[in-house]
Amino acid sequence: MHYIAVVGGSECTEEEKILARETGKEIARRGGVVICGGGNGVMEAVSEGARGEGGNVLGILPGSDHRQGNRHLSFAVATGLGEARNAIIARTADAVIAIGGEYGTLSEIALALKMGKPVIGIKSWVLQAPHRISGRAIIEAGSADEAVTIAFNAAGH
Repeated sequence: MHYIAVVGGSECTEEEKILARETGKEIARRGGVVICGGGNGVMEAVSEGARGEGGNVLGILPGSDHRQGNRHLSFAVATGLGEARNAIIARTADAVIAIGGEYGTLSEIALALKMGKPVIGIKSWVLQAPHRISGRAIIEAGSADEAVTIAFNAAGH
């Protein structure tokens, strides 16, 4: 079973919500577990998509109350760590899919790359060439299906 993190903004466009819902559905259809920050925006949309297909979603929350996660989570972990919880999301995942996002998403991407995790981006941050030290870059995908296929293939290795 693959644990696929989906990261993105708590505020997002309608297009990003649609992409996140489709991504959650695809992960669940393939038997994966969605890991996310448990909040609104991309996180809520991916949770809704996965749960709608009978999948499981683990929310790693920034606050100290597990009840503050979005209503679609299967399980919530209240870390009390604020944005430092991004490291837990990256460490838990076998692969990371980034959808849109701002600096919090960029931190999750950077942590995942530093940890050697594959990162797939859909309309998100782009690193045009692999970083000269790590040799890692964001793999661009044009759709939810393509991103999940890449994530599952990369997580299997």
